[in-house]
Amino acid sequence: QVQLVESGGGLVQPGGSLRLSCAASGRTFGNYAIGWFRQAPGEERMFVSSTGWTGDNTYYTDSVKGRFTISTDNAKNTVYLQMNSLKPEDTAVYYCAALDTTSWVPNYWGQGTQVTVSS
Repeated sequence: QVQLVESGGGLVQPGGSLRLSCAASGRTFGNYAIGWFRQAPGEERMFVSSTGWTGDNTYYTDSVKGRFTISTDNAKNTVYLQMNSLKPEDTAVYYCAALDTTSWVPNYWGQGTQVTVSS
């Protein structure tokens, strides 16, 4: 089993920044990559970014490239998503997920954290 807890969401003005955290625990979390997904109201949950615990296999969806940065702190078993130059269209519930490293299918999900970008 893998447990994931997100934090760091909130309300920010356009152009602002937030850093999301995903704290992982459980005996097997190290066997998974970690991904960030987001879901806006009325829309499907979409991929945002992913990384392995060694910083390999780092990917971003096109709409966040150059603005978002994913990173890991292995000592804290935590994955971060630094989000800069935020836009209203970034508003969503952000989820982290433990990804199977063969299929890249999410096997475990966190509870989500709300990010609202508005003036």
